Amino acid sequence: MAANPFWIDSRLDAQRPVARISTLPSPAAETFVGAVGTRADARRREFSIPSWVVFSMIMLATFAVCVTVTMRTHAARGAAEQRYAQMETEVQGIRENNETLRRNVERLRKDPRVQEAAARARLNMVRANEVVVPLD
Repeated sequence: MAANPFWIDSRLDAQRPVARISTLPSPAAETFVGAVGTRADARRREFSIPSWVVFSMIMLATFAVCVTVTMRTHAARGAAEQRYAQMETEVQGIRENNETLRRNVERLRKDPRVQEAAARARLNMVRANEVVVPLD
């Protein structure tokens, strides 16, 4: 429900003492009331905010939202770039490790001396004509 400015105006009129009651309206008073308006109109004009202020506030709020979104986006992009660089170095290390393992597998398949050394070192194998002496 909206407020009733006419009731407020009539209440204010009732609270003020009447200085002088003029029965004959003067043309100057009518011109003054026409130019200025009623008391309610003056009160509405007094509290009104200029449109340029409203526009400026909207533009400022829009700018603030855009700056905030841009800053968050840049921060998220920076974090993603760091994670990508870290993962890239990990992947490069894994590729190098895979290449080393691939070379070792090829050597184990083709070179009999490497096969023998691996069997002796990893499986504790010996030839049939060798004697094992434990040193413990």
